[in-house]
Amino acid sequence: MKAGKKYTDSRKSYDHLKAYPLSEALNICLNNAKAKFDETIELHVHLGVDPRQADQQVRGVLVLPNGTGKDKKVLVIAKGARADEATAAGADFVGAEEMVQKIQTENWFDFDVMITTPDMMGVVGRIGRLLGPKGLMPNPKSGTVTNDVTKAVQEVKAGKVEYRLDKTAIIHCPVGKKSFGAEKLTENIDALMEAIYKARPAAAKGMYIRGVSLASSMGPGVKVNYQRN
Repeated sequence: MKAGKKYTDSRKSYDHLKAYPLSEALNICLNNAKAKFDETIELHVHLGVDPRQADQQVRGVLVLPNGTGKDKKVLVIAKGARADEATAAGADFVGAEEMVQKIQTENWFDFDVMITTPDMMGVVGRIGRLLGPKGLMPNPKSGTVTNDVTKAVQEVKAGKVEYRLDKTAIIHCPVGKKSFGAEKLTENIDALMEAIYKARPAAAKGMYIRGVSLASSMGPGVKVNYQRN
């Protein structure tokens, strides 16, 4: 597919083979975010690990200092007091078997994150094949299978993100919106990079961070020469 004029012009505005210091790369990225909507800024980190090996997985969650700029819709699968807590915490949808059935029969996915209590995992597991491909399956490692639904909902609403390797050993993660400006985006990027550094597997050998780049929703990627604080 042929690239649009704005994208092509953006590519010409910098050296796409050069890795820029974070401040410069961020300015290039923001200047090339020319869409009429508030574009999301994403960080892409190539790691020197083998994603096929169980002992070289890199995955975790963190609440970004300045959030993501997106109000995520949260579905909580719980009963009784836990359901009441979820509603009080600000969950957009709360239910039990009836919500699972709604997803199963109506193909309903009007939510961004599903949180469930451990006792409801058996019910949620029935639709695992529907949730899995969409990245919506609750997981204890990401904090979405928990009895502390209040904390889980509040963290998602505050800007919690999950980072994890894809099959090509790259982590893709949103770090905010163009409207955040360079300072807030830098704080979010530093927090995410620090989390990735700390998540380095013991089995990882050689260079850990192979490459870092930034891109807006509609803009080209900009290589970053990231220096850890």
